[in-house]
Amino acid sequence: MRILIIEDDKDLCEAVGIHLNREGHTADFCHDGEDGLHFALQNAYDLILLDRMLPGRDGISVLSALRGQGFSTPVLMITARDGIGDRVDGLDAGADDYLVKPFAAAELLARIRALSRRPLQWESVHKLKLGDIELDLELCILNCRAQTITLSKRESRLLELFVRNPGQVMTRELLLARIWGPDAPVEDGNLDNYIHFLRRRLKSVQSIVKITTIRGVGYRLEVPPC
Repeated sequence: MRILIIEDDKDLCEAVGIHLNREGHTADFCHDGEDGLHFALQNAYDLILLDRMLPGRDGISVLSALRGQGFSTPVLMITARDGIGDRVDGLDAGADDYLVKPFAAAELLARIRALSRRPLQWESVHKLKLGDIELDLELCILNCRAQTITLSKRESRLLELFVRNPGQVMTRELLLARIWGPDAPVEDGNLDNYIHFLRRRLKSVQSIVKITTIRGVGYRLEVPPC
């Protein structure tokens, strides 16, 4: 998953980022509320870790603004304020969960797994199944029946995004933001190259799964009946 951490404690961000990277996640950081709101609204993230006390704009205000615009990405609020009223305020503002500082890394990772809302067909946090393919996110390996091929990390992340959203049209802007980051200096043609690579990978393992071009919009992963 790509995770946005909105937290002004830079040491905490670094520590959390290390644990997330070990779990195969990608973490981006913002250190004040205004920047956090801007990046969150790019819809480039699968989960947001949001500190309550932030410079510029506090976490409750950021969360209320997001939910007020129909933003549905899960938000885990993190704060040193552990009163019942504080937790109620956060949950009422739209937080999906609430974690009090200081916290153990194991608990944070467990709550992230719980918030990922994995569909039942996913065997584990590291393996996704769809149609006749299985994607191992930890090893970046694509399996199809008895055939196996190794993907690059970026190919694996791109295919993961499609597998998590089968049949949905994924716009070019969304794909670029999710895979390269919302403000990354990347050329538009890079996406076309990686789509080409993925199509070759799927063809090489003789999968029925196909990536279809939606002209002028983006791409869609199609899964014919097995």
